[in-house]
Parts: sequence; structure tokens; C-alpha cells
Amino acid sequence: MKTKLHGSIIVTYRCNARCNMCGAWNYSPGFADEIGPDVIRKLPDMFFANVTGGEPFVRQDLPEIIEELRRKSARVVISTNGFFTERIIELCKRFPDLGIRISIEGLEETNDTIRGIPGGYHRTQDTLKKLREMGLKDIGFALTIQDLNYRDLVVLYKMARESDYEFATAVVHNSHYFHKLDNKIEHKEAVTAEIKKLIRELLKSRKVKEWFRGYFNYGLINYIRGNKRLLPCEMGRDGFFLDPWGDVLACNGMNEKMPMGNLKTQSWDRIWNSAQAGDVRQAVRVCEKNCWMIGSVAPAILHHPMKPVLWVLKTKVLGV
Repeated sequence: MKTKLHGSIIVTYRCNARCNMCGAWNYSPGFADEIGPDVIRKLPDMFFANVTGGEPFVRQDLPEIIEELRRKSARVVISTNGFFTERIIELCKRFPDLGIRISIEGLEETNDTIRGIPGGYHRTQDTLKKLREMGLKDIGFALTIQDLNYRDLVVLYKMARESDYEFATAVVHNSHYFHKLDNKIEHKEAVTAEIKKLIRELLKSRKVKEWFRGYFNYGLINYIRGNKRLLPCEMGRDGFFLDPWGDVLACNGMNEKMPMGNLKTQSWDRIWNSAQAGDVRQAVRVCEKNCWMIGSVAPAILHHPMKPVLWVLKTKVLGV
């Protein structure tokens, strides 16, 4: 499948969590009009697709959606809070090549406070353990860094490394997607100091993938400090979002929703090549948010020369 296109498929805004940095769960009008397998069938071929929400596993027809999506994408990863353990296990038995990324926002007390799910931390650990026991290879967890959890960052990375889990990071931010415009980092120096510690740990690895993750986390520091992003944004060209109502978006990070078109009523080619899509791409080009967005920079990082990446990390982070 020769394509560099990647997509994030938001199958629902419904969620059983009540995270402090996201208000999407409070603005979800129900499931009657959510996209189904018939809309997924209209998507183009991709090299990577992330299925997200809300919480994807609240959808009873998620297996049918995944079945269609696997025909479109070389790799499919589901982002989940890990609460619906049995549903996750059953889906992975059916599709053992799936990737699963579970959101963990800190150690037990911190995680359960941020996510608003009593006992949620133990539930996520149980889900990870059962996925490992069944032999699933592509598993890991992700943390959204904020003032409440930055002290747990390095501890969680070491936990992931010891268990051979993938470990991803993000920084709390604002967008129409989250229905939040008041998220911010108050303790910038303390938070960036912890991210630097994480980068040092990543650079100890012999895996080139971990070095690129170090570069990405340097981008998080750059974002927190309000500096211009390290790499140009290619969302709307190499990447897109599909929301639960069928709207195709260049990005979910804008303060205002700007659809390119709607996949329920239009074909992919008509949407992607439309004048409306061109207007959205222009808005992305002049966007001043300078966000870090993993979905928008990952492909660019993978094609970035290794020597400049290491030079940036050694001089800007390690000071050597």
C-alpha cells in the first residue's frame, strides 16, 4: 500500500471518563447519527489509521468498523482509556494485528483524579496485562502532560520500558475537539525539566525510534515555551481527521471546526479535491497555534535526517 496518508477516525464523542482536560463527553448528543461501517468504506487507502474518541469501545459496532478500516489501512491503532477490558480482549482476539494505546495520566491517585474513573488505574493495568498474556505485540500507553501529573512522567516511562510497552506523550492543549479553551501549563520550568529527564532516558536506548521520540518530546518543550513549531504542519495534505458525524477535517487542534466536506453525503475524491478543502489547507498554512500535534509531525520526523535530530537533542537538551 504505497501512500503516505494517515487518518484519525473519531468514531464517537461519548465517553465513560470525565477527564479534567477534555469536555467532549459533556457535548455528545448521542449515537443515532454517528458514522458507521458504510462511511468507513468510503475512505481512501492509508498507511496508518488511529481510531479514537471519546471512548471507542462504547460503540457496540466497533468490530464492524475495524473490519472495514483494516481493508483501508496498513496499520490500525485504537486509542482507549482501557476500561472496557473484555471488549478490548475480544476485539484483539478477532484482530491480533491491532495496536492498542491506553491513556494513563499518572500513577494511581493522579490518574484516577485526572480521568474521573474510580479504580481506573488498576483497570488499565489489568487490561495491559491481559493483552500481554494473550500475545498482542503492538501495545502501550500514553500520557497527556499537565501540572497535575508531570512528576510521574519518568516513572511511567521506566514502567513502560521494563514491561516492553510503547510509551507516547502529549501536552494538554485546547481545541474545538475537546470543548476546552482554558487548558494551560502553569509550572512551565518544572514541567519542561521533567521532559528533559525523559529525553535523557530515551537517548540511552539503542533504538532509533526512541531517539525520534526524544526529538518529539523536545518539540513538546518548544510548544510549552510558546516557540514556533520545529517542523511544518502537513495536516490537510498528508493527514486528516474524520469526526463522528462524517465531517472530514484537516486538524482537530483548531479553535474553530473547519470541515472540508462530509463523507456521508460526498465521495472522498470530491471532498479532498474541493475548493472548500483548499480553503481549509490555506487556514492550516497560516495557523498561529504552533502546536506539537503528533499526528501532524510523525511522518515528517520519520523522514528527517538522523544527524540533525541528534545534534538538536545533544546541544539543546543535554548541553554537550
